[in-house]
Amino acid sequence: MEQPASIPPETKDWTVVLTQGCDQCDYQAPPADQVAERLRATIPRWQAVLARAEAASRPQPQVWSPLEYACHVRDVCAIFGVRTRQMLAQNNPTFLNWDQDATAVQDAYWAQDPAEVARQYAEEATLTAAIFDTVGADDWDRPGTRSNGSLFTVASLLVYFLHDIEHHLADVAG
Repeated sequence: MEQPASIPPETKDWTVVLTQGCDQCDYQAPPADQVAERLRATIPRWQAVLARAEAASRPQPQVWSPLEYACHVRDVCAIFGVRTRQMLAQNNPTFLNWDQDATAVQDAYWAQDPAEVARQYAEEATLTAAIFDTVGADDWDRPGTRSNGSLFTVASLLVYFLHDIEHHLADVAG
């Protein structure tokens, strides 16, 4: 499959969803201890999106297809699972930078198999939810810092993470 048109890089600082909500979706932030349950609930929804005949088709040339969004959220699960483990094991770790746009091109999101991505998403979301389940009552305020300087607690990281997963479900009418 030929590489589609480039997508403009994401430049918005989405940490605003923690204080101002999201002006593009209907995200209702749960208490952090409910994120694992909400994440698990996204698995059948993403699987249904990826089962659509048009899952690999872009709605517009510079808008990701449902398949590309699903690849992204699969990778987001893996990244945030690692970050959560770091925060639980280290005092205020700094997270490695992750360029989501470069990853999409490097890993050819547009050419991946929707059924395989559905399986991978279910696996990553399940593993990540299990990590979130290990957060103890005294761990919610443990800090971590993103490479751009944004400071998170375990609780705010999980709520921020879930917004990405659910926001992109809305993007693909999932």
